[in-house]
Amino acid sequence: MSPSVGVVIPTRGDRPGPLREAVAAVLSQDYPGKISVVVVADGCPAREIDVSPAVRVLPNTRTAGLPGARNTGIAACESDLIAFCDDDDVWLPGKLAAQVRALRGGGEFASCGIEVEHGRRRVVRLAGTSTVTADDLVRSRMVMVHSSTFLFERGLLRPDESAPAGQNEDWDLALRAAKRRPLVHVDRPLVLVRWAGSHYAARWADRIAGLEWMLARHPELAVDPRGAARVYGQLAFGHAALGHRRAALRWAARTFAARPAEPRAPIALAVAAGLVSAAGVLSALHHRGHGI
Repeated sequence: MSPSVGVVIPTRGDRPGPLREAVAAVLSQDYPGKISVVVVADGCPAREIDVSPAVRVLPNTRTAGLPGARNTGIAACESDLIAFCDDDDVWLPGKLAAQVRALRGGGEFASCGIEVEHGRRRVVRLAGTSTVTADDLVRSRMVMVHSSTFLFERGLLRPDESAPAGQNEDWDLALRAAKRRPLVHVDRPLVLVRWAGSHYAARWADRIAGLEWMLARHPELAVDPRGAARVYGQLAFGHAALGHRRAALRWAARTFAARPAEPRAPIALAVAAGLVSAAGVLSALHHRGHGI
């Protein structure tokens, strides 16, 4: 018998078209088990969300923000498994069945490959592996281990609501899961992830706080040279984007010390010097399916 799946979709209510598409893609999955969908309205009245009569719409009754909305949805589910989907992402055909098969091989937490959509361009991002370890997630954020790909046993873990403005709550959740047991990963693009409409696209102060939160929660991020350089380079870029030149220089120096070949340091220095804009750098990277 196939396990039941509860799908939690947080929304702010300002993307009704993409939300309906996300819900429709979940409900159209060719999966023999029961699928239930809970849409959690965060920062907007639940009564204003109209998606499908087959879907429960609840207000966020926990901490305002994405982790609280996810946890509200998890608490409302009585399913065997929990899955996440962002309100502007789309599950592609076969996603759920493939991940459940992978979990049956002995996993607790599954992810999958993605297609990143930015403007009119789509880029496939794969992991090149069928398992993702904690060491992998320390060395690299692994963009394909995306919250809209998450499928895990109910009761296993919950997002941490102390994440500043919800930043990096998904990375933290995946890393905590991987410390228990390697994630099973279906390395095919089974979720369409849209970057253009992200609520976090330019919240540099929040990004900085989220990275510092991760360093405090997971000290091993500062031990692995590649992982440390990546995080320090992101911090340098964030400060450069805010015009904090001294802080950008300080974090860039730490980046070079951890790993001289890390490309984020010179990029951050170029932004700090005014040679390029942070928005321009992100646009170019997103066009190629990458982030900073």
